[in-house]
Amino acid sequence: MGLLVSYFGNLFGKEKKQEEERHLRANDRPFNLSYQYANNSIKTSKYNVFTFLPLNLFEQFRRLANAYFLFLLLLQLIPQISSLSWFTTAVPLVMVLAMTAVKDASDDINRHKCDRQVNNRKVNVLVGGELKNEKWMNVEVGDIVKLESNHFVTADLLLLSSSEPLNLVYVETAELDGETNLKVKQALTVTGEMGDNIGTLSSFRGEVRCEPPNNRLDKFKGTLTMNGRNYGLDNDKVLLRGCTLRNTEWCFGLVLFGGPDTKLMQNSGKTVFKRTSIDHLMNVLVLCIFGFLVAMCFILAVGNAIWEVKEGSVFTVFLPREPGVNAALSSFLSFWSYVIVLNTVVPISLYVSVEIIRLGNSFYIDWDRKMYHPKSDTPAQARTTTLNEELGQIKYIFSDKTGTLTQNIMTFNKCSIHGKNYGELFDFSGQRVEITEKTERVDFSWNQLADPKFVFHDYSLVETVKEGNPEAQAFFRLLALCHTVMPEEKKEGELNYQAQSPDEGALVTAARNFGFVFRSRTPESISIMEMGMKVTYELLAVLDFNNVRKRMSVIVRSPEGKMSLYCKGADTIIYERLHPSCSKLMEVTTGHLNEYAGDGLRTLVLAYKDLEESYMEGWRQRHHEASTALEGREERLDELYEEIEKDMILLGATAVEDKLQDGVPQTIEQLAKADIKIWVLTGDKQETAENIGYSCNMLREEMKEVFIVAANTAEGVKEELQNARRKMCPAAAEDPSVIKARAGLFWLKMTETVEDEKVDDEYGLIINGHSLAFALEKDLELELLRTACMCKTVICCRVTPLQKAQVVELVKKYKQSVTLAIGDGANDVSMIKAAHIGVGISGQEGMQAVLSSDFSFAQFRYLQRLLLVHGRWSYLRMCKFLRYFFYKNFTFTFLHFWYAFFCGFSAQTVYDEWFITLYNLMYTALPILSLCLFDQDVNDRWSFQYPQLYSPGQLNMYFSKKAFVRCMMHSCYSSLILFFIPWAAMHDTVRDDGRDIADYQSFALLAQTCLLVVVSVQLCLDTYYWTTVNQFFVWGSLAAYFAVTFTMYSNGMFLIFTSAFPFIGTARNSLIQPNVWLTILLTSLLCTLPVVALRFILIQIHPTVNDKVRYKVQKEVLPAPAPRRPPARRISTRRSGYAFSHSQGYGDLVTSKWFLLKRPLKGRAMLFGQTDSTLAENKPQHYRSITEGSQSSGLGGGH
Repeated sequence: MGLLVSYFGNLFGKEKKQEEERHLRANDRPFNLSYQYANNSIKTSKYNVFTFLPLNLFEQFRRLANAYFLFLLLLQLIPQISSLSWFTTAVPLVMVLAMTAVKDASDDINRHKCDRQVNNRKVNVLVGGELKNEKWMNVEVGDIVKLESNHFVTADLLLLSSSEPLNLVYVETAELDGETNLKVKQALTVTGEMGDNIGTLSSFRGEVRCEPPNNRLDKFKGTLTMNGRNYGLDNDKVLLRGCTLRNTEWCFGLVLFGGPDTKLMQNSGKTVFKRTSIDHLMNVLVLCIFGFLVAMCFILAVGNAIWEVKEGSVFTVFLPREPGVNAALSSFLSFWSYVIVLNTVVPISLYVSVEIIRLGNSFYIDWDRKMYHPKSDTPAQARTTTLNEELGQIKYIFSDKTGTLTQNIMTFNKCSIHGKNYGELFDFSGQRVEITEKTERVDFSWNQLADPKFVFHDYSLVETVKEGNPEAQAFFRLLALCHTVMPEEKKEGELNYQAQSPDEGALVTAARNFGFVFRSRTPESISIMEMGMKVTYELLAVLDFNNVRKRMSVIVRSPEGKMSLYCKGADTIIYERLHPSCSKLMEVTTGHLNEYAGDGLRTLVLAYKDLEESYMEGWRQRHHEASTALEGREERLDELYEEIEKDMILLGATAVEDKLQDGVPQTIEQLAKADIKIWVLTGDKQETAENIGYSCNMLREEMKEVFIVAANTAEGVKEELQNARRKMCPAAAEDPSVIKARAGLFWLKMTETVEDEKVDDEYGLIINGHSLAFALEKDLELELLRTACMCKTVICCRVTPLQKAQVVELVKKYKQSVTLAIGDGANDVSMIKAAHIGVGISGQEGMQAVLSSDFSFAQFRYLQRLLLVHGRWSYLRMCKFLRYFFYKNFTFTFLHFWYAFFCGFSAQTVYDEWFITLYNLMYTALPILSLCLFDQDVNDRWSFQYPQLYSPGQLNMYFSKKAFVRCMMHSCYSSLILFFIPWAAMHDTVRDDGRDIADYQSFALLAQTCLLVVVSVQLCLDTYYWTTVNQFFVWGSLAAYFAVTFTMYSNGMFLIFTSAFPFIGTARNSLIQPNVWLTILLTSLLCTLPVVALRFILIQIHPTVNDKVRYKVQKEVLPAPAPRRPPARRISTRRSGYAFSHSQGYGDLVTSKWFLLKRPLKGRAMLFGQTDSTLAENKPQHYRSITEGSQSSGLGGGH
């Protein structure tokens, strides 16, 4: 297919050179068009009106079976060898091709609709000195576009200017990474000066040189050349397509990448045609069957040659040979005749039936009410109808964290203040009460500025604060002052907090509800309402957070002139800096922190320190010297931070819950019982990922050890992985054992398999992104795989989208297991497409992951139903269908083979031609379809009760090459019974009145009746779950057979179509004889009794998991669901619950002189004398002291 497309591309001159660097000029379309950059229209469809038919037929005939049937059709057009009419193959083949084409066309029409909808969105583009409303598809690279609040970002843009101070914009990246908290982007100062002045923007001729299109969402490198000067560009200055502009009145951007070149579309990748392992196995089996067919035809052709030489001459008197036909030519022609006669070993109806079964099982997923999410009105959706049975064979699940396992919503759950624990409820006996949605909430109506959405249940904390408890008030005062949140108050009392991380938002909102309301800020002050009284604190310094410090501090002066340092951070860091007098309190608080960590909550410790005026003056002087030093600046600043952040007084600790999606821990537990391994691949920090691992039961305190791989060199990573492996399995060999084998069509594909190694205890592995980069290199990948597969849980944090896909590919390559990837953002698309099955979490409009997925639903918890119920049933049904289908068709075909020895190898068919036509289309098609659409070994509740039922699918136990060979042997035995017993019974037999019935027609009728009865009985034996539909089709098919037979063999049909219905009167002649019915009964018993006996013995001696559970189902009633109990209290003693998803740099922003200065709407004067903020330049940030007499003293407080 790729070669064909490439050929047409070359033919029409569309082959494009690989882009190495992008060079563009603003407002200069002719210059940019000379590079032939893609415009902003997107195309996810595969066909158009002209290419549909040739490309679709080309794709369909790549399927080996379709090509075979086309070849067969051509053979049937040759009269010398055709023993069957050409339309017996042509009609089914055209039906199959038409059905598949209609399905492909329907899918592609939907893609065209989606493309049109996106391409026809409107945006304001600067053209010829004025703003014009253009369609997205008409936007070109180098255009300047204007975006407004809540608009989607049109293309990948370089941010030029915005309505916000410091040229900031706020964007929501939910479609890219599933995170709903807003990200901040900042334009260069030099472009920000243009503001929204259309004249200045129109005359802007800046040139950008940057990296070529790629799929790295987190990186961007480039330079802007303007007025002869170069300015560095990075990811913080770029708005990516797929983001949404929020809380920003307007902004202007320069289009860098359009349409297919945008990072969003680059992550979408090419649509991969996924096929199930059963599909691949069927291709191999079909090839084997072709070989077997050729062997049978060869044997029969040799037989024909021998017969023609020895016996044929006797028959030439009344069966003269055609001129020029000798024994050799007759043998050659009979070979091809037998190819046509025996072609039913691979009937075309097999592929039609497979597609119908898959489609039916897909509808069950779409219609499943238990996978429908009412809150978001989102049903489950099988977006691909060809992968259902693979859902029953999953061994590895790769999951994103944010938006997939979690809701990305933080709630303030508990806190410890001065040694007292708040947030839990107890009954009269002192037992802990589980908090549910029905539990009574604390009433915050006394606080007019409280957030109505805030939920808390422990009244004692409100009472403590209201009583004026100094520690409790200091605790919430710290939360209201120590942060970088921006407030927005559009109406009096309607406060909205703009938090850089959801953790900060949750803590500041908690303080707000408990009476310490953060109201407004300027770069020099913070105003809060303390229990209804407005208090303004002078902000002297912000000691910003970073990943090494793991803490943040503010220094403020109260209206009374008292100076204090407020600090929050990781327990391990803060405890080292506390005053010795806090040791007792520290012990109690540590107990509370261990409880919080055991519950999977994210913890921070709070402390404060009162400062002397004289000390502060000296400290600020030394800080100024350190921050202007040319050498050792960072080390000197670190020393000053250490000096002031010590001897602090402990206030307490906060516990914030990163809310999991409903039912995540239970789902993970169920999937683990089904022996499915779950790996979490997240872009989050290690602490955050670890915390979620514990809260959703993937990591447990009972685990013997959780290994952390965080080395910064290849050698270090190798050593850490080897040490972990040796601890888990000391007896394991140093070098991995890789089993090489051949597989695939024609056995051309080489496979390498690394076998699982047994480990006695449970272990976990956490690996950082920078270490993973080394571990995924060629010489270390097997070490990573061995170590990771020994662990019960694997968490990879700080990983890029590309690394996610690489991890999936690594497991696919060396484990030969079926993989599933689940995510909700564009950063998960590469992983979703790399896995055998991709699942998208939907519910948020236009989620990129869903568009690239094979299945989608709204909540992670539906995954267990998708796999344990729908997946398992689909796999069972498909395997049962294939076993039965091959059995009935081989049995049907073997009868021709045995008959050849009795008909002079003349390619005479053993059955009536109408029976051959209707056998697969009518008599046996509907019963097996009803079985495979309705059958279930146990119902869905028992499937959840015993997740172990899932494991046979992972081991491919129900259909494999061995199972296929068993089918052939069973067919061979049945065909011998079905041929020779009717043959012996009919040989020299006479009717009751003495007339002869041993003719070809009577034998054919008896043989085909026995065959149909036997395969129907076999189907009944295979049916576990009887429905009215099954009964109707089984009995209906037999009734239809007899009705059709009597009609076809009637006098009337013979008189109308004499040549088409030669079996006149055979049914009446044969089926009234008792010995015919006794023969049918005897063959049925001889064919089915051994099967029943063998199954009985196997169940007694070697029962499968399936047999055991089905036996239980018959004997026991399904246990009622256990009553909900509060989860057992887990206390963590070996890990910190610290996690804080904050980024450094925001201290600088909130203390900037210009941060709160709104831009005038028109004609903006030059405001920025400073260089770009360190946030934009991605440099380390340091505390900035606020000098007196700043220009911002007269600024308003609201942002």
